[in-house]
Amino acid sequence: MKKRHVILLGLIAIGAYYWYDTRPITHAGKGQVAPEQPLQTPTEASAFGFKDDYTIQPLADFEITARVLSRRRYRLDKESNLAPVDLALGWGPMSDDAVLSGLRITQRGRWYRWNSSTRNLPVPRRQIEHNSANMHLIPADKTTDREIKSAKTGDVVRFSGHLVRVQHTTGWRWVSSLTRTDTGSGACEVVFVQQFEVITEK
Repeated sequence: MKKRHVILLGLIAIGAYYWYDTRPITHAGKGQVAPEQPLQTPTEASAFGFKDDYTIQPLADFEITARVLSRRRYRLDKESNLAPVDLALGWGPMSDDAVLSGLRITQRGRWYRWNSSTRNLPVPRRQIEHNSANMHLIPADKTTDREIKSAKTGDVVRFSGHLVRVQHTTGWRWVSSLTRTDTGSGACEVVFVQQFEVITEK
């Protein structure tokens, strides 16, 4: 086989892999596939060291079942040493295909953004803002890391752990939001994830 044919086949295989890995999963006609609100409760967990140079202070216990609206892998920023993946997540009306079909959702620079693909919003703005969030996920171990990285856009996922404040020995800090109703800078959740599973029906 000629070299250029091998290269072409390799490029096709890579393209097929990334298509499979990034194609959105739909739930047409199923309504809200993650109807419950996230559960945040007081924590009794103490601060602990992590990856030698970090101290993690749990601020609240946290559980969520949500639909993945978008996912973004980070490799070059400071935060990627802790959280290589951000998931933009939706629950309630923001887990419904009928609503999401009227929105365009993107992630960039550790931010999640949405805009309307139609002249009118499919639901009031407050419902969009209060039922979705960008979450920075810090996996507790290698198994959790693999599970987080396996999630695709459209999947329904369930995970639990802590909302946290992270501090590096240099003084750098990363602090989670403690409410789902805020927007803008500081509104993202920083989650130390202890258990993670994809629960989408195949």
